[in-house]
Amino acid sequence: MLPTAYRITRVQKTLRWFEDDIPLLNMRVKDLSAERQRSARQFAAAVLSQTRAELDRLLAEHPGYEAGDVPCEPAD
Repeated sequence: MLPTAYRITRVQKTLRWFEDDIPLLNMRVKDLSAERQRSARQFAAAVLSQTRAELDRLLAEHPGYEAGDVPCEPAD
């Protein structure tokens, strides 16, 4: 199992990636019907919410976490 500090870093990185993708999502769905746009945005909001909840859970499990505690990522 991965160390908690590594998991926290990965979830933070994923959350930033999702948040940065919202403007691009809006561009990708602009040609869809209003209902499908709403569905896509609701799905994106749900994914963001779940990712934030996971980050909060991990931070609660590891209260002494500091950004400098992160091990290097494994090479591909």
